Amino acid sequence: MTMRRFLVAAGVLVTAAALATPTASAAPTTVDAATVLSQLDAKSRAGVPDSVTGWYLDTAANQVVVSVLRADADGLAWARSLGRSVRIDHTTARPQRMWDIIGGQALNFSQGRCSIGFSARNNAGERFVLTAGHCTDLGGTVSGPGGTIGPVAGSSFPTNDYGIIRVTSSTALSTALVDRYSSGSDVTVIGSQVSRVGDRICRSGSTTGWRCGTVQGTNQTVNYGGGDIVRGLTRTSACAQPGDSGGPYVSDPVGGQVHAQGVLSGGSGNCTSGGTTFFQPVREILSAYNVNLVTG
Repeated sequence: MTMRRFLVAAGVLVTAAALATPTASAAPTTVDAATVLSQLDAKSRAGVPDSVTGWYLDTAANQVVVSVLRADADGLAWARSLGRSVRIDHTTARPQRMWDIIGGQALNFSQGRCSIGFSARNNAGERFVLTAGHCTDLGGTVSGPGGTIGPVAGSSFPTNDYGIIRVTSSTALSTALVDRYSSGSDVTVIGSQVSRVGDRICRSGSTTGWRCGTVQGTNQTVNYGGGDIVRGLTRTSACAQPGDSGGPYVSDPVGGQVHAQGVLSGGSGNCTSGGTTFFQPVREILSAYNVNLVTG
């Protein structure tokens, strides 16, 4: 049996003055702010300075309010060009896109791809991602589907096969979710009760998605070759392929809830013909890094 580690190498008010130029004898025209807003939205992609962080309709005042970052000159000029009656909202922070860290989704290193295992926190509230050690051995700053997560904070491989990544991104939100891909809605981790031999178990990974099997044995020693021997793994019949490394194993879902079991270390075979896989139990990882699972 050939063993391998599953890693892929690798605000402004706009009035009628903005819409028409009256003759000397004409009286100013009043235009509903909602109309102005729709006109502004229609041309919003072209020529808007980055310092303009957004706009909205103040219905009570019948005004369109434009937010400008740190009194930037270009942003202020753009906002004031919309009309004589200008209302500007000064802001000091730019809105950012938020994204969820979800177990089983891609975990990108400079030299390869693995999969997110579980989210965790320590007693100080610092956030982390758990995955396989042969993945974190690649080092550096790690990213996920939505952008940067943070740097590798610890790694143990061989003998063990676990690692930890510190979440330093303010836009990456830690969750208790595991992706089921095309098999259904995400499931929620509620604890880490250990499944027994013979129990149904499932795993998630960025290459093969959601796959299930049974627990076949515990405390397995695996020799990956080249001196890479890992002990204390759990053997399963859930298949996996390169890129799935580090992804989460969970108990068979009940009402959309699961118990965390471990992270994928490696195995043999594939998801076409079937295979055998091994995971590093999650409780050992939590103890090693003195962290707790993020649960829902």
